[in-house]
Amino acid sequence: MDPTNPYATPAIPAFPAPDDISRQLQGLQYPLTLSFKILALASQATVTDASGKTVLYTKQKLLKFREHVEIWTDKSQGTRLAEIKANKVIDWSARYFFTDAQNAPIGSVGRRGWRSLWKAHYEVFNPGDSNPDFSIQEGNAWVKVLDGILGEIPILGMFSGYFLHPSYIATRSIGTPAMRLTKQPAFWEGRFQIEKLSDVTPREELNLFLSFLMMILLERKRG
Repeated sequence: MDPTNPYATPAIPAFPAPDDISRQLQGLQYPLTLSFKILALASQATVTDASGKTVLYTKQKLLKFREHVEIWTDKSQGTRLAEIKANKVIDWSARYFFTDAQNAPIGSVGRRGWRSLWKAHYEVFNPGDSNPDFSIQEGNAWVKVLDGILGEIPILGMFSGYFLHPSYIATRSIGTPAMRLTKQPAFWEGRFQIEKLSDVTPREELNLFLSFLMMILLERKRG
């Protein structure tokens, strides 16, 4: 709080206070793997690191006019770590805000409207920021289009993921690559790999990770 103005809004801390989610993400061994159940009614994902440790489990709430994703430590859903909620009914300009179990802000991600119609383009924000800290863009739009088309063809669709691997890269505003997410070969599930390409702060790591997660949930619906 500003000592000269006791009524001023308190400044957002440089990093959230230690909590369940920060402890859960300590000591991660990259690359990470996101595995989605294709046949589940509600979108579900399990995240593991290179050692096989379960990092997170996510489940999207059904029958919601706005996106609402709950993030847990594991499939037992005994400890909720965070939530992702849209700021409006789903549309091209919606922002998706991340909060921890105490409802403290973590960050947000937004889709770049019509720019994402052909080629996915998202922007990542720190709490309170109006300018994006990172940009996430699809590597090759044609790869994703072919993967979506072939995926709908019986039998052939089972094998399309073995030679079509859409990828998405997160870069800083100055153009430095930070993380990359790539689709991996898999039967009866969606599988993605996250690689760290350069040093990021713990806060940036968490914000980018949740941004990739929300982006994939939205892109899977897009086809």
